[in-house]
Amino acid sequence: MSIVSTIQLTRDRLSSQHEFQDSTDAIFIPKLVFPASKKGMCMKFGVFAGVHGDEDAGILAVHELIQWASTKPVELEDFELHFYPICNPSGCTLGTRHSHSGLDLNREFWVGSDQPEIQYLEQQLRAERYEGILALHSDDTSDGCYGFVSGSLLSEQILEPALAAAHEILPRNEAYVIDGFLAEHGIIKEGYHGILSAPPEQRPHAMEVVFETPALAPINQQVAATVIAVKTMLAQYRLLQAYAPNL
Repeated sequence: MSIVSTIQLTRDRLSSQHEFQDSTDAIFIPKLVFPASKKGMCMKFGVFAGVHGDEDAGILAVHELIQWASTKPVELEDFELHFYPICNPSGCTLGTRHSHSGLDLNREFWVGSDQPEIQYLEQQLRAERYEGILALHSDDTSDGCYGFVSGSLLSEQILEPALAAAHEILPRNEAYVIDGFLAEHGIIKEGYHGILSAPPEQRPHAMEVVFETPALAPINQQVAATVIAVKTMLAQYRLLQAYAPNL
């Protein structure tokens, strides 16, 4: 399988898509970059969706966030945002959690995977060294929103207000055990091995949050909850950076 890459630079953003080709199909992983409009230091975040092909809410939420970012809101003037709306294109086409290879791609990161989608995304994660990584998912076993935190000490502090904001649209999962992990008010501090994350060797650690919506809720509510959660996390991160740099 070979990789064909194309890049187009526009006035407002850098767009790229990477095509993985073999004899039977072609897969496109799109990436859109919105540079900071403010000169000087900026905060670089990667926002990832569609790692599981049957989770439409995150994909649709990223499209709304892209439209928002394209208006150059003042809230993003010191953020450089990289959007990956569809990380598992074949799964999205098939409507399946797994890719066309039959694998759950969110168990393949940093384990020496030979999957081309993983190899490309790992290369991106290493090259970009994101300060923050937001992965958007939905869970058909949950009756409310929740999230996983890891990496920077700030992760939990930005997820809490995001869950509170999303609660205006969808309930928070308050169970003591969620997805097999101990949780506190919808926040899980453990996680699965092999999920999309910063390179293990990256220092300082990236701030990492996995945000989950209840997949059986109406899709428009899931999208709205995800969008407000991401906006809240970005705003909270900027606020915390003003008081606690380099945590």
